[in-house]
Amino acid sequence: MTSVFPLDPVALTEALVRIDSRNPSLVPGAPGEHACAEFLADVLQSWGFAVDLQEVAPGRTNVIARVGPVGVSPLVLNGHLDVVGVDGMTHAPFDPMIHDGNLYGRGATDMKAGIAAMCVAAARAAGRRALHREIIVAAVCDEEFASIGTRALLAGGLQATAAIITEPTRLSVVPAHKGFAWLEVVVQGRAAHGSRYDVGIDANRMAARFLMALDRYDREELTTRTHPLLGRASVHAPIVQGGTGWSTYAEQCVVRLERRTLPGETADQMSREMQVVIDALHAEDPSFVATCTLGGAQPPLDLPIDHPLVDALRGACRTQGGEGHVDGLFCWTDAALFAEAGIPAVCFGPGDIARAHSATEWVEVEQIQAAAAILETVLAG
Repeated sequence: MTSVFPLDPVALTEALVRIDSRNPSLVPGAPGEHACAEFLADVLQSWGFAVDLQEVAPGRTNVIARVGPVGVSPLVLNGHLDVVGVDGMTHAPFDPMIHDGNLYGRGATDMKAGIAAMCVAAARAAGRRALHREIIVAAVCDEEFASIGTRALLAGGLQATAAIITEPTRLSVVPAHKGFAWLEVVVQGRAAHGSRYDVGIDANRMAARFLMALDRYDREELTTRTHPLLGRASVHAPIVQGGTGWSTYAEQCVVRLERRTLPGETADQMSREMQVVIDALHAEDPSFVATCTLGGAQPPLDLPIDHPLVDALRGACRTQGGEGHVDGLFCWTDAALFAEAGIPAVCFGPGDIARAHSATEWVEVEQIQAAAAILETVLAG
C-alpha cells in the first residue's frame, strides 16, 4: 500500500466487503480470508500498528496488530474476516452499496463493519496519544465454521486482561450468549421386505417416538431453564434421515439435534440427558434401540453484568449519546473462547445479527460511525 488509508470506518467497511472472504469449509472452492487479511494488515501497518500475519491453515489467515504501550494491561479487539455463502442474495454480495443510510453487502453486518469500527477506534485513540494500555487487534479466520483462527490465537499464548468482540449487537453491550451442542441419535430398526410386518422393525417410526419424547423434554424440562438475558434453553431436530426404498423396512434412522445451551449447561450434560430419554423409551418397549453421540459443541458466555468491562462500555455509550443497553445474544461467538481461556469478554458492535447470513445483508452507516466513537472512548479511558 503506497498511501495511508483514511481513518474512516465506513470506507474501511466498504473496502473489506469488496474482498470475497467466503469460508471454504462452508463453500467448497471459496477463497478464504487470506486476501482480506493481507489488505487489512497493510491498512493497519500504514496507521502505525505493529502487524503480524498468522497462517492458521493454507489460505486461512489471522491478522494480529498491536498499538500502545507493550504489555500494559492488553485489551483485545476481536472480529472474524470470514463470511458465509452468497446463493440467493438480492444484491451484489461484494459490490458494497449505500442506500438510505444503510451499507449493503455480504459481511456488511457480520462482521466487517465491526472490524472496521474497532480498527479505526484503536488508530484514532493511538493517534491522539490517548492509549494507556496495549491494544491488540485480532481479525481472525473461520469463526463461521470451527473458529480455528481464535483457537490458534489463544493456543499461541495470547495474554490479555479483557476482550471486546465486535459482533453485531445493535450497539448493545452483550455479556452473555448461548452455547450449543450437536448430538446425533441413531435409531435402529430391522430391515425386511415391505410385506413382512412380522419381521421388520421400522426405524423411522421408532424415530418418531423419539421425536415425540424430545417434544415433551423441550416442553416440560427446557421451558423451566431460563437466563435473564437469554430466555430459555431449546432443542430442535434439523435433520432426520432414514430408509432406503418404498418396499423396505428402514433399518436405521439418523436424527441430528442442535441443543442451544445456557450458562451452566455443558455438552456432556446434554448427552446424558438425551440418553435418559432413550433409556426411558427402551424401558417402555425393548424393541426401541438407539445410541447418542456428541458431535461439535461450543460453550456459552456469561460475564457478570457489573463487570468493569461492561461498565466501561456502557459508560462510553452514554458519553456518545447512546443508552448503554445490556442485552444477550442467542447465537454463539468467539467471545466464549476468550472467557474459557480466562479472559473476560463481551460483544459489542454495529448491525443486527438477525441480518447475518441473509439474502439481504446490511448495516446502518450511523451505527458503524457510532461504534467507532464508542470504542475509541473505551480505549482512551
